[in-house]
Amino acid sequence: MVGQGWTRRDFLRRTAAAGALATTGGWALSACTSVSSGDPLAAAKAAGKIKIGIANEAPYGFTDAGGRVTGEAPEVARAVFKALGIADVEAVATNFDGLIPGVTAKQFDMVAAGMNITPARCGQVAFSIPDYSARTALLVPRGNPEGVRGFDEVKAKGLKLAVLSAAVEKGYAESAGVTEIETLDSQDTLLRAVADGRVGAAALTDISLKDLVKKNPDIAVEVTPGFTPQGKGKDVVSAGGFVFRKDDKALLEAFNAELKKLHENGEWLRIVEPFGFGKDNLPAGGLTTEKLCAT
Repeated sequence: MVGQGWTRRDFLRRTAAAGALATTGGWALSACTSVSSGDPLAAAKAAGKIKIGIANEAPYGFTDAGGRVTGEAPEVARAVFKALGIADVEAVATNFDGLIPGVTAKQFDMVAAGMNITPARCGQVAFSIPDYSARTALLVPRGNPEGVRGFDEVKAKGLKLAVLSAAVEKGYAESAGVTEIETLDSQDTLLRAVADGRVGAAALTDISLKDLVKKNPDIAVEVTPGFTPQGKGKDVVSAGGFVFRKDDKALLEAFNAELKKLHENGEWLRIVEPFGFGKDNLPAGGLTTEKLCAT
């Protein structure tokens, strides 16, 4: 059992909000109805609104206790669309592993959920320019009794590792030889699995885990220092972006142009700082979507 500091009610309140309609701050939550066919950029400009997909995972994209859609990705997207003359954004909340099927099925026009750019995903959808970079970290019991700081040590200690469904950390762990991996459906269940001792550690981006611990100060867990995982003997750069259908080139190009401006003029940093992002999370020069898709 967990203590009174547990935020399960907050999580349930957040999840419940995803099924309701909210209009706070120019955002609306919407049911999973199909978007119109044709050019989504032209349609969005004509209607003054566009539909995005989120996974209700803080701090990348989630619905807060008041029913407002927020997070790094939605807020950056909001600034981009405002520059494009699109004032209203409707957000559809789904499981992380439902985001790519959802955008390809036209349940929404794009994904704003902090999704890593990987070759496998690039085969299904188109990504924006890299929006951010993040290191991997482990969530462990407070005091880190096993002394693990990376996947190699998780393997050596024979610990069971928890990861999120469809997240890249499972592949990173498998490449390192970790064999006992439990796939879970939310950050909340990752936190409970570590706190209850069902797993020895959980893997996610350091940004996500630090946010999770900050919001649950009474839970006896901590986050290890961030590290760079390896794949095929090479360091794996973790960088994420926004997701589009491959045919929606006009929308992708217009979005990229405005996102690049936010990166260059310092506005991006102002937007993302409240969610635990800093200047170190701005993608390094020379890091491109093409390189990440080919890695």
